[in-house]
Amino acid sequence: MTDTVQDASDGPISTLIRGSLDALSSGERKVGRAIIANYPIAGLGTVAELAQRASVSPPTVVRFVNRLGFSGFPAFQKRLVREVQERLGSPLEQYGRPDLRSDDGELERASRIFSANIASTIAELPTSEFERAVVLLSDPRRRIRLIGGRFSHLLADYLSAHLILLRPDVQTIGADEITQLATVTDTRRGDVLVVFDYRRYDQDVVRFARRVAERGADLVLFTDRWLSPVADVAGAVLPAGVDAPSPFDSLVPAMAVVETVIAGVTERLGEDGRQRLEAMEALRGTPGSTGSTG
Repeated sequence: MTDTVQDASDGPISTLIRGSLDALSSGERKVGRAIIANYPIAGLGTVAELAQRASVSPPTVVRFVNRLGFSGFPAFQKRLVREVQERLGSPLEQYGRPDLRSDDGELERASRIFSANIASTIAELPTSEFERAVVLLSDPRRRIRLIGGRFSHLLADYLSAHLILLRPDVQTIGADEITQLATVTDTRRGDVLVVFDYRRYDQDVVRFARRVAERGADLVLFTDRWLSPVADVAGAVLPAGVDAPSPFDSLVPAMAVVETVIAGVTERLGEDGRQRLEAMEALRGTPGSTGSTG
């Protein structure tokens, strides 16, 4: 059998495919890109349907899944179906999960889950995606806009509050329709939209992101390991785990990714960032200045 390029037990299939593209043949890459372009639907049909979608032969599809480390297409689809079930799980469905019960106490279980989840999230963060995000967010010629969903807007606000201290032209976009329509209308090529979207994905955020992408903006996506549909149009995708000691998905690992990006931007901006922060601090100390960074 053809050598595998990844261990099929590692991470979601979308991440597995993205990490394997450079090592695949041209035909196999077509299959991978066809799946990513319409994930996960493209992988849930027949071998013949996927081959037609990718403009390759059915044997190429079979070789592709083998190269990912699966024994065959049925095993590939079984894993994909499990992912779909996981990514669509509601908090209500998580109640009563055996792994949420423990005899070692709430604090010990939380420490174990959060520590493991943060460690795996940072370890599995694609270096090229992280570096791309840092480059985009550090470029002072680019306007930065940020948006999040019902809970993840907290992360958008947090990242925005730090970027404002380091560079100009940073704005968080609210949920109201007029503001979003104005933002799409005003978008120009070279702008950067930072999107926070986690499973049970916010379709309003997805539509907004796609419209901004159509206007020529570059997108940075913070999402979970199953990937928001925004990943289809994003130039940099930063996934995080969502495991928690409760039935609700956690944003703790995502916050760790945000903090890491802030560190990267601070390092890249260097003296320019320090001078801006110094100027803002000086203004705070002048008569008539108000507010706090706390």
